[in-house]
Amino acid sequence: MNLANWITTLRIILAPVCVGILFWDIPGRDLLAASIFILAGLTDGLDGYAARIRKEITAFGKSFDPIADKILIIVTIVVLANLQRIPWIAVWVIFLRELFITIFRYFAGKKGLTVAASPWGKLKTFAQITAVAAIMIGTIPYSQVLLWIAVGLTVCSGIDYIWRWKAAFQGNVEQTVKDTC
Repeated sequence: MNLANWITTLRIILAPVCVGILFWDIPGRDLLAASIFILAGLTDGLDGYAARIRKEITAFGKSFDPIADKILIIVTIVVLANLQRIPWIAVWVIFLRELFITIFRYFAGKKGLTVAASPWGKLKTFAQITAVAAIMIGTIPYSQVLLWIAVGLTVCSGIDYIWRWKAAFQGNVEQTVKDTC
């Protein structure tokens, strides 16, 4: 396993560690959990950078990097909703978008296509990590506003994926590849 894949795996491992800390009865638990969450979020860019710079892009990395992002975000927001720090509607919007895009990527892969992250998708991930970290810390003003911005970007990025890749599911694969290059 190369360095980038280890970093991706670390993100998956840090997700349950982060949310587990939220249930401890210790001073500073929110700040500790948020710090681990932010560290895990930073690994999202780091693993891709390491893979590109070292020329070690792998099928594992292509598959598990987006899954690791989804695990980190979804596990954390579900726990925060259970702790009544964020509304369940935000969880459902984010979860359903992530589920839909994962299924979409799977079927695109069956057609031999790779659905790369768009700028909207990257902005969505950044906004989600920022909002969730702010909510975990608990003392950052407007953290709920940040959450709703992240939810809005989540919807926009989902629409962007559908729009950019719709031709792949209409039988016009060649046009899709040209449009995205």
